[in-house]
Amino acid sequence: MQLNTYLLFNGNCEEAFKFYETLLIGKIEMMQTHGESPMADKVAPEWRGKVMHVRMSAGDNVVMGSDAPPEHYSVPQGFSVSIGVKEPAEAERIFSALAAGGKVQMQIGPTFWSIRFGMVTDRFGIPWMVNCTKVAP
Repeated sequence: MQLNTYLLFNGNCEEAFKFYETLLIGKIEMMQTHGESPMADKVAPEWRGKVMHVRMSAGDNVVMGSDAPPEHYSVPQGFSVSIGVKEPAEAERIFSALAAGGKVQMQIGPTFWSIRFGMVTDRFGIPWMVNCTKVAP
């Protein structure tokens, strides 16, 4: 079994995934717009450039997403995408980039369980947790 995160966007999926690809040192393996699909003639012209499906790998992880049609889109809530890293500087780098233009819920810093932990909703509306756990002695 494999569990993957699938993110829905309000028309800015391509921009978000290009940002995530750079930020997470990932690779977009596939991106298809509605206009590139066999259903292109059934999609409104203004929607043909929107992402129907994208798949990105980052290490052994996969994140997927798409632009949700306006009648099916709702603001993400009730979850966070969690990123675990080994180096505090990497946690700081990722958190800072996600926070740029976004909204910080919990500033990154040390906690009783972690060297660094922070919570942020990025400029695309996706909630994230960045965690750098303590190394066992």
